[in-house]
Amino acid sequence: MPELSGRHREEKRHPFSIYSKPNQPYPLDPLSELSTTAGAHRRVLFICTGNFYRSRFAEAVFNYHAERQGIAWTAFSRGLAIHLAEGYLSTYTSEALSIRQIGLRHTGSGRVRLSEDDLLKSNYRIAMDRSEHFLMMRNQFPAWADQIDYWDVSDLPYRSSIDALPEIELKVMQLLEKVSS
Repeated sequence: MPELSGRHREEKRHPFSIYSKPNQPYPLDPLSELSTTAGAHRRVLFICTGNFYRSRFAEAVFNYHAERQGIAWTAFSRGLAIHLAEGYLSTYTSEALSIRQIGLRHTGSGRVRLSEDDLLKSNYRIAMDRSEHFLMMRNQFPAWADQIDYWDVSDLPYRSSIDALPEIELKVMQLLEKVSS
């Protein structure tokens, strides 16, 4: 097996990293009247395990581009097992957003557990990985498990952030095209 770079070793060893940055602007709550997309009236919900990495990246990318394109949609994200992550946001997510010059205000103020109310308040629902999230949805929200779309973007350590985040970005851009037409 080829030797992994330092970054890949870190991903394989510990999939969740603590992210905290002092003096960061406080992110907006996508469920509040003030969202990152002015006049937003339709909402997409991104669901993941820890609401720490993939779903938060999808949320930020969606909100950033929806705002820039004037699309009347906003995204928010939630987790099915937020106790599995520590910290505010994965360093992989914050670094990927920084590279793309997407501000952290485009993602939620912290990790939040998925609720029935979140499912009811969303117009479109996406879980990051069918193999990981379908059973969790069946166990926690059986009436909703078949009413959401599932992407196939595996979590660390099964898939590196270098591969996963660009795929999420592509899927988000395709989704934006779909909801804007």
